This record gives sequence, structure tokens and C-alpha cells, in this order.
Amino acid sequence: MTKVLRCSDVNPGCSFEARGNSEAEVMSKTTEHARVVHHMRVIPDELLSKTQGAIHDADEARGQKAGL
Repeated sequence: MTKVLRCSDVNPGCSFEARGNSEAEVMSKTTEHARVVHHMRVIPDELLSKTQGAIHDADEARGQKAGL
């Protein structure tokens, strides 16, 4: 199942979205995005943890999108 992360779930205002076949693939794309676009040389453990927690299945309804 495809996994997805929307950067705006962690960093409001950013339209980046990473998709992959695994959480590891999504995290790889996301950390590269953070380095290139957000100029983050080091990503704090707390932010990595928050980012991993925001990854979900592509077909999973998200609270914001579902009107919750």
C-alpha cells in the first residue's frame, strides 16, 4: 500500500508531498526535501519523530480532509 506524507502536516504552508511503497522510502524523500527546500543541514530527532508519525496510507482519510 502506498504511504504518503504531506509536509504541511508538519510544516504548515509547504505543499510538498512524498509518496512511496514504505515509510523508509517516504522518509528518504522527505529528508532530502527538508535539506534542499527548507535548508535544514541537521534534522532534529523530535522533528524526525513528528514526521514519521504523520506518514499514513494514501487511502486513509485524514482528519482535516474528512471534515473532523
